[in-house]
Amino acid sequence: MALRISAKRVAAAIKAGNVCSSANCILKRNASQATAAASNLSESVRNDIYREASLPNADPPEDSATAALVNEQAPYMVKTYARPPPMFVKGKGCYLWDVENRKYLDFTAGIAVNALGHCDPEMNRILAQQSKLLVHTSNLYHNPWTGALSELLIQKTVESGSMHDARSVFICNSGTEANEAAIKFARKVGKVLDPSGAKHEVISFNNSFHGRTMGALSATPNPKYQKPFAPMLPGFRYGTYNDVAAIKDLVTENTCGVIVEPIQGEGGVIAATEEFLVALAARCKEVGAVLIYDEIQCGLGRTGKLWAHASLPQSAHPDILTTAKALGNGFPIGATIVNGSVAERIVVGDHGTTFGGNPLGCRLAHYMVSRLSDPKLQAAVLEKSQVFQSHFRKLQNKYPELITEIRGKGLLLGLQLNQDPTPIVTAARERGLLIITAGTNTLRFVPSLTISEEEIAEGMKILDEAMRILVSPGEEPAGKLVNGEVDSPN
Repeated sequence: MALRISAKRVAAAIKAGNVCSSANCILKRNASQATAAASNLSESVRNDIYREASLPNADPPEDSATAALVNEQAPYMVKTYARPPPMFVKGKGCYLWDVENRKYLDFTAGIAVNALGHCDPEMNRILAQQSKLLVHTSNLYHNPWTGALSELLIQKTVESGSMHDARSVFICNSGTEANEAAIKFARKVGKVLDPSGAKHEVISFNNSFHGRTMGALSATPNPKYQKPFAPMLPGFRYGTYNDVAAIKDLVTENTCGVIVEPIQGEGGVIAATEEFLVALAARCKEVGAVLIYDEIQCGLGRTGKLWAHASLPQSAHPDILTTAKALGNGFPIGATIVNGSVAERIVVGDHGTTFGGNPLGCRLAHYMVSRLSDPKLQAAVLEKSQVFQSHFRKLQNKYPELITEIRGKGLLLGLQLNQDPTPIVTAARERGLLIITAGTNTLRFVPSLTISEEEIAEGMKILDEAMRILVSPGEEPAGKLVNGEVDSPN
């Protein structure tokens, strides 16, 4: 291990030109010794050393500054995440830099959050300016930005051809809070319609993801998330996504609300059919149930429309629409948009939040809604989607045994693989590209909406290499260590 780390770090230091001339000689001598020692090792071990030495963004090793910092902080953090080695300290546009000053092209955008990229200049200006004026007052008092954001959300939603009867907005702090509010509002409507309490059931769908608080988690039928915290809240039932025939028996007179993602992001980038959503909406109207569209991941321009359901007929528009993620471009904020039928049944005291609607978050979100509702930006999303899909088709032709399907809309895209994509994620990261997974064996692509075609091409080249390594792991490594430096055939 020491030999492997030494060879890798020496080669990287020399290649980056981060050493003085005298030290350079010492490093080259040490690398040469490491190479000589490596010659006594098996060919597979030598190739492993050469491979790691040639990686432009090899994960920080155990003796790195990153590892030291991570290990120092870890005992103070609840272990709810398993993170890869890099620690990021800076971002700009579609790129991130880690503690070791490695640069990464980011196709994750904070899980579809940084729609305008990292550290958008206008957001920086607004944040700095508003932080000097007023950050928080609580909802005991008025501030101008909660109302301004709510008004803009309603205006732009209706203008976009989505949720035609959108009436008012509840501002909160996250996607799971937006869904909690939606579930509570649906329960309240059910209680008003049937004071006996029988109309309390909430319907959601397999492979969906609505959040991790107990209400949202109860609507997320994934044993991995639910089992450690069972039993779930009573009154939740689950159906099969896109199963039109099952809707009538699933949604009954006892149903107060149905929550559904027009595109299941975490579930594997799977889109609902128009037939399914139209039938679902019709059944909800028939039994007096509230229809909730969770567009936390697929909304706010990600599909090339302000909202993913914009192309549906008005009859299939939701009674409640939830959003978050891109709404703050990294600042925590969420919103629950309701129509008049729901709004008139919610009264003072039915719900609340301490931080939700704070002037700083709302002013930032006001800017985001203005930007993301721009038709030019949305048209560009559709164009870039075609660029991505063109690259995907080439990869599928090149690796037909690996890629079985291309899915998604706009810049919410997925590649379905026939095996675990984790090795590809790792190989891509160690070559400077960040990608994530979803569902079962699905690679998910949710980059900034402002990504350029050149950046897409750059990422696809790295993805191609990562897939080649998985498909043909025994091939000769791209470069070999010669006199302490990587000698690449390219």
